[in-house]
Amino acid sequence: MKVEEFVKILDSDFFTGVPDSQLKALCNYLMHTYGIDPKHHVIAANEGNCTAIAAGYHLATGKTPVVYMQNSGEGNIINPVASLLNDKVYAIPVIFVIGWRGEPGVHDEPQHIYQGEVTCRLLEDMGIAYTIVSPDTTVEELQAKAEEFRKVLAEGKDAAYVIRKGALSYGEKVSYTNDYTMKREDIIRHITEVSGSDPIISTTGKASRELFEIRTANGQTHGSDFLTVGSMGHCSSIALGAAVQKPDTRFWCIDGDGAALMHMGALAVIADCAPKNLVHIVINNGAHETVGGQPTVLKGISVAEAAKTCGYPYTVRVTNFEDLDKELRLAKERGELSLIEVECAIGARDDLGRPTTTALENKQNFMEYLKQH
Repeated sequence: MKVEEFVKILDSDFFTGVPDSQLKALCNYLMHTYGIDPKHHVIAANEGNCTAIAAGYHLATGKTPVVYMQNSGEGNIINPVASLLNDKVYAIPVIFVIGWRGEPGVHDEPQHIYQGEVTCRLLEDMGIAYTIVSPDTTVEELQAKAEEFRKVLAEGKDAAYVIRKGALSYGEKVSYTNDYTMKREDIIRHITEVSGSDPIISTTGKASRELFEIRTANGQTHGSDFLTVGSMGHCSSIALGAAVQKPDTRFWCIDGDGAALMHMGALAVIADCAPKNLVHIVINNGAHETVGGQPTVLKGISVAEAAKTCGYPYTVRVTNFEDLDKELRLAKERGELSLIEVECAIGARDDLGRPTTTALENKQNFMEYLKQH
């Protein structure tokens, strides 16, 4: 189905969400049509955030907003759905559009398998009426379902469209770029050269995939790296939890701007705990690149300044490899919690692979590595 037809059926003039590769057609349509326009389209920090934004839109206009997300974000909406939107509380109608990763019977990455199994079950538990949109769903079928949903929404309840792979299409080509020059894979390569045998905890998406391939190319062990393939926004908290328990081991956290933004409160908690053995690196390309390249609000915000305000003893933002190498070496020698923000270009190799070890093997190998260090 063409995304233009889908949006027409939704019959809303306000969209907010977190980008998803399964919803790339919708995301690109919204960027092409509205860009980032607070009156019509907001890319939020996380799914709970956009659900609350949508609630505010309804309170101000009386109309029904659309919230889009990957199904991995369902966990982030449970609280606002149950305690804000629910018809036993404020009865705020919202239309959810959810990309279905890990759909049973469809091959996907390990972090999506269980989430895919419970996607529809969670909607049922939250009392959200839903329909599944497939590549062969017709406009007429969806229009009929939308008519059913209008009755549900009129009662102050919520409805959801669960989008299967390939269900939506968009003909316009939308590209995302920035003015930065350093490539993420090269940045990670420089980090591994300086960190040596120290353990690394890396964020979800292409950063972990690139780290895995760099280790393979160098003939190095993968045991030193914990690849946070799911759980977006939490790798820095994982690093904190590990670092405070092993104060004699230096940990490096490779984070991304979209992930850091998703649970930015972690910066304050990390700063308060202030582990002297943690180096936090935020690679900032101002984009949700792994799912398509849509912008994050951190493109124009200094994570280093935010971390400094939160209480990190040392923060810095670098724009070139010479300064990056210098700051990496200083962080390794400093013996103090440090944050290095690195400006990064958008883009990755077309032939970038995926880890060849399972998530469970990664965990077991990493834990064994930490026992020896």
